[in-house]
Amino acid sequence: MLYPSPFGPIYLKSFQGSIIFCNWISPDCLGKLLKIESIAGNQQTSSEDAGVLNEAIGQLNQYFSGVRKEFDLPLTLIGTEFQKKVWQLLPTVAYGSTISYKELSQRFGNPKAVRAIARACGANPLAIILPCHRIVASGGKVGGYTGGIDKKLELLTLEQSFLPEDDLTLFSHSKNNN
Repeated sequence: MLYPSPFGPIYLKSFQGSIIFCNWISPDCLGKLLKIESIAGNQQTSSEDAGVLNEAIGQLNQYFSGVRKEFDLPLTLIGTEFQKKVWQLLPTVAYGSTISYKELSQRFGNPKAVRAIARACGANPLAIILPCHRIVASGGKVGGYTGGIDKKLELLTLEQSFLPEDDLTLFSHSKNNN
């Protein structure tokens, strides 16, 4: 199912009543989708899947309008155990803030795994829902993003636009940093 986000089309896919894919339409994302479909199969959408896709669309609409700061959807993570553990940490990064890959690796419990953490973020099949766009290079530099750096900047700017003026933290580390 295609979702027409304000920043370009997003492809959504569900399987057995949970979201398994939410990503931009791009060659990189197509590769991710093909990998997901090879594992989950390319089945017809059931009524259960239609319901969760409609809920995902509703929550994405709320996110893009600044009403929703976190997603509450049934998700099935398809990836390695390492990737899944990294992806589960992504929602801990506060809306409107950023942290570095280094800090994420510290939260993961392996400060030396910075590159592996970055690769896992790059393989995230649930963009926006699992907010890998909030992870930046050391010093706040905005690096790669599967949907393109322009999408990453647009998402970070969008989130900033819905924060109270005294809580603006774009391209800086979250207030919880040590």
